[in-house]
Amino acid sequence: MTFQNIVNNSRARLAHWLNGKTQKVRGFVAVRPFASAGFLIAAGLIAGIGARSSLGMAQVSLLQAKTDRQSAELQQVRRGAQQEINAMAARLGELQAQANRLNALGERLTRVGQLQDGEFDFNEPVGVGGNDVAYDMKPAELQAGVGQLEQQFAASGQQLSVLEALLFNRALDQNATPSRMPIANSYITSGFGGRADPFGGGGQYHRGIDFKASVGDPVLAVADGVVAFAGVKGGYGNVVDVDHGNGYVTRYAHNSRLVVKAGDLVRVGQQVAKAGSTGRSTGAHVHFEVWENGNVVNPRKFLGEGPTPVGKAGRG
Repeated sequence: MTFQNIVNNSRARLAHWLNGKTQKVRGFVAVRPFASAGFLIAAGLIAGIGARSSLGMAQVSLLQAKTDRQSAELQQVRRGAQQEINAMAARLGELQAQANRLNALGERLTRVGQLQDGEFDFNEPVGVGGNDVAYDMKPAELQAGVGQLEQQFAASGQQLSVLEALLFNRALDQNATPSRMPIANSYITSGFGGRADPFGGGGQYHRGIDFKASVGDPVLAVADGVVAFAGVKGGYGNVVDVDHGNGYVTRYAHNSRLVVKAGDLVRVGQQVAKAGSTGRSTGAHVHFEVWENGNVVNPRKFLGEGPTPVGKAGRG
């Protein structure tokens, strides 16, 4: 048997088998037509459902991919918005610090400028109003407003700093200018200028003012300054000279004891000596002189506001 005979025999058997199966199907369809129709319909439905299922799965995959993409975009937007919020919070923190500084500076200026209580209350919100319709502010507009506020704060801070320096200098000048009595709860016993000499009669030019005092009473500096001299000086006895650095020098004489030394820094109202009767003196008192640019002047105008009590007894 040749190869060609084998192939021919196989084809013949296959054709016979297919013919038999076809005859059986035809016989089944002829005998049971409704069952055959139902089988074909079921097969079609199964095929349609399979096709639709495949299409639905593809659509679900597309929707899932779109949802994932939108979620990623939303997360990116949220991160960007959070970064902007963090940056804005940092700028607001800086503005709050500047506002606190301006409030503290304003309160200092209120004290230095001796403004009335309640005239400027930096802790009370100011009243504002308006009849305009509100609208949603855009982020760029908000950032521009914050930037403008920062510039206003910076400019106001510079102006207040300059004003503080001016007021501070003025306060220094005031504190360095004689403006009070050199002893508390006292009165003048001998004025400035011509008077009768308490030692042996005749006339005398009195260079200062004498104040009633008891031995040991505190003698007080009338302004800020530096002690230029502390010791014994002729008829002045134990004397203290204070240089106030603005052309003024004050002298406190006839003290029983000195409590400062040359070079010491003294503040207004600080004790510099204890009252006494050393030197050319008839009794315990405080002799007070004011020198302006090297010339002795009447101290009366430097004794503060209001009248100064004047006694009748002369001292020295």
